[in-house]
Amino acid sequence: MSKITYFNQVTPWKRVLNAARRTIGKKPLDKEPSDSWKAKMLLAEHSPIRLLEYDWVWDDIQQWITTHLVRHHEGCEKFVHSQRQDRRELECSRDELPQGALNDMGMSANAQALINISRKRLCSCASPETRAAWKQVKEEVSKIDKVLADKMVPECLYRGFCPEFMRPCGYSKTEQFQKDLEEYRNVNYED
Repeated sequence: MSKITYFNQVTPWKRVLNAARRTIGKKPLDKEPSDSWKAKMLLAEHSPIRLLEYDWVWDDIQQWITTHLVRHHEGCEKFVHSQRQDRRELECSRDELPQGALNDMGMSANAQALINISRKRLCSCASPETRAAWKQVKEEVSKIDKVLADKMVPECLYRGFCPEFMRPCGYSKTEQFQKDLEEYRNVNYED
């Protein structure tokens, strides 16, 4: 199983706050915003959240999982370890490497991208292995920014209903879904 070996918040929330203030003609502040303000900004998805950025690295992630993750393109960059034989030593030719071969991958994403990717990759209809890799990202975010992690949810919580019409998992019909939906929509944090 993959492991995140590096995780870093690149930019502070203060940058988001001051960009938001700029859009309404207010002067910058030299402080971090409250958690309640952060929650409101994340749920509103106003453009300044794109200034909050994170970097991380997975070691030993399966190549086919990296293929799922590189599909996401807005607000993020991916850096998958090359399989070129002139760039690294391989046990076999790259033509013979299986999809399940382990590789390393770095990624950089802003808060909007973290929300968007979570909608697809935390869904129970997503590949369990890819979901597990993305849960690792969410766990790392939660160590630094619980509010952002709380807003990284599957599509059904984001929308308030399940849009999967072919094979829904049934979670959206449970009491737990209603509790989780209420938690997702929460903006009242003790600051």
